[in-house]
Amino acid sequence: MRRHVISFLLLLSALYSFKPVTAQELSGQPLSLAEAQEFAVKNNIAVKNARLDVLIQEAQNAQVTANAYPKVNAQGQFTDYIDPVKSFVPGSFFNQEGFVPVQFTPKYAATANITGSQVLFDGSVVVALQARETILELARQNGKLTEQNIRYNVQKAYHQLVIAHKQFDILKSTLASARDMAQQVYALRNAGFAEKIEVDRTDVQINNLATDSMRIANLLQVSENVLKYQMGMDIRRPIWLTDTSLDQHLMDASALVAEVAPYESRTQFSLLQTQLKLNNYNLKRYRFAGLPSLSAFGSMGYNYSTNSFSEIFKSQYIWSSYVGLQLNVPIFNGLLRTNQVREARLNIEKTKNNIENLKLSIDFQTETARTNLRNAVLQAESQKRNVALASGVLELARRKYEEGVGSSLEVSQAQTDFLQAQANYFSILQTMTNAEADLQNSLGQF
Repeated sequence: MRRHVISFLLLLSALYSFKPVTAQELSGQPLSLAEAQEFAVKNNIAVKNARLDVLIQEAQNAQVTANAYPKVNAQGQFTDYIDPVKSFVPGSFFNQEGFVPVQFTPKYAATANITGSQVLFDGSVVVALQARETILELARQNGKLTEQNIRYNVQKAYHQLVIAHKQFDILKSTLASARDMAQQVYALRNAGFAEKIEVDRTDVQINNLATDSMRIANLLQVSENVLKYQMGMDIRRPIWLTDTSLDQHLMDASALVAEVAPYESRTQFSLLQTQLKLNNYNLKRYRFAGLPSLSAFGSMGYNYSTNSFSEIFKSQYIWSSYVGLQLNVPIFNGLLRTNQVREARLNIEKTKNNIENLKLSIDFQTETARTNLRNAVLQAESQKRNVALASGVLELARRKYEEGVGSSLEVSQAQTDFLQAQANYFSILQTMTNAEADLQNSLGQF
């Protein structure tokens, strides 16, 4: 009797330790796969930071543009020469012998002026202005790649949770059937028509099913938290999934096997293409560094000096102004620019090699994922048929037992075979889900 109580407690623990959220049970948020991905794109922290990186790059581009604008500065200065500098002059000027110290600098001085400058031509500034949009595009592509990675992770987590729900539903149904059968076995045992071994066998089966149910219940909770984490959602927020059709999923995966896509569909490929453009701009920048640079400058303002502080704001200030051009001609810098050009060319060759290597990597990833998905689809279809066969055998065994022409051992064996077929089916579905996400990622579909 004690074993019966333990079995019943295990059953209750399995059924109520985790209860999948449904629309009827809880006013949770319904989520399709597409909705989960869009939610993640808006709320995942990595994606938010990627969007901030784009804004940061825009601010940096504005800083580059500032180099082409005029620079204007205003300055005011007041100086109190506590001990004014004196110079020696021949004493003969004052009918004295030797040299006499004379103060030429007034005690107080004040100036106010405005200075300005404008770059007329500078090779590095010209190239920097040309490269602004390409650099911004690189930031956008990095943000897009981050979004794609989040969509990829959300899809895998979403399907894993769907499969875990299906497993839990099967175990709940099997547990309920096992309990019904146990009730019949206990009644037959009490009436003397069943042996003790049948009761023990039933108890073992219920205990095993209850243990598996608790394991899947824990997996459900973990899987749901993983999905919410990938989405950037509060893990306490209730949700329920709407894209739960395994048959439709299997059909979609089968259709995906035949799809192809050009290299340009991969954001990583576009990133390297953009990097190649930037390397070419870098080479151009070092080449232009050998050209002369020309800039204009000017200044205007007032200045005044006096030995009396009270007169400094009363007297007439002296006005001065000037304008000019400055031409800088690089002649020799120790072969620095020559080696910078050489380095830039080598970086271009390296990026080209990386592009070719990425093509090989994309081909390898795509074909590997395609092969894995094709095999997983075939195995899933086979395991689906096995589940149908095992379900038919279990139904027949139960019917024979209820009609008194079968044994509980036959039902237990059929039930074990059915659960094993289900486990195999769900396992290959998980493999298929991962292969499907990998192939979509290789084709640039996220």
